[in-house]
Amino acid sequence: MKRILAGPLLRLAFRPWVIGAENVPESGPVIMASNHLSVLDSFILPLVLKRKIVFIGKAEYFSGRGVGGRITAGFMKGVGTIPVDRTGGRASEAALHTGLRYLQSGGIFGIYPEGTRSPDGRLYRGKTGVARLAIESGATVVPVAMIGTNKAQPIGKRLPRPTRIGIAFGEPLNFTEYRGAHEDRFVLRKVTDEIMHGIMLASGQEYVDSYAATVKARLAAGKPLDLPESVDEPSSPGGLPVPAGLSVPVRPK
Repeated sequence: MKRILAGPLLRLAFRPWVIGAENVPESGPVIMASNHLSVLDSFILPLVLKRKIVFIGKAEYFSGRGVGGRITAGFMKGVGTIPVDRTGGRASEAALHTGLRYLQSGGIFGIYPEGTRSPDGRLYRGKTGVARLAIESGATVVPVAMIGTNKAQPIGKRLPRPTRIGIAFGEPLNFTEYRGAHEDRFVLRKVTDEIMHGIMLASGQEYVDSYAATVKARLAAGKPLDLPESVDEPSSPGGLPVPAGLSVPVRPK
């Protein structure tokens, strides 16, 4: 898929640029915790990694209709995406356990902690599944920022338009100090917020302390969001500090 079938065409269309590639470990279990702006995220990130990456993906990606739906389903299966039922329960648990087994084998596992695509390009509250995986597996967590994929393929657009896309890898995070605390909800929230903070630093996105799925549901129901259009003093996951002058990374010269 990456080297012969889809990869060359995707590289030509989106010409991905990379910042922080040195932050990706060359061996051992790694969790790629990424923001989620577009369906394209799962297509582009594997292109810039030397190692194979396996994702969790929503079950709907595997049941799409029409030519576009079949292409997406075929690609997701081809790159080893693990379907997850976002309604929760046993299906979600099974997907996380599959991810844990993959990490225990020393692989790279990709996950979108927000649980769904951002409705407006901002970074939303992370779900704690990523923390459970990190603590149970002992894997290194690398925050990932996808940049510009929402412009190439906004929500609601079936076909992307060719445009330059960036990927920024943040500083690696390690949570082995919390080994054994994977069922402590306070620890899970703390670890998740640290991971989301790392994503925010890598992406420069404005952070919103609400779940993206909740915001989408309110939008679909025509209810007011009660979210600020802009902020004078940016907030951050878990109240962690926001560096002055935080901004979206730009393509290196």
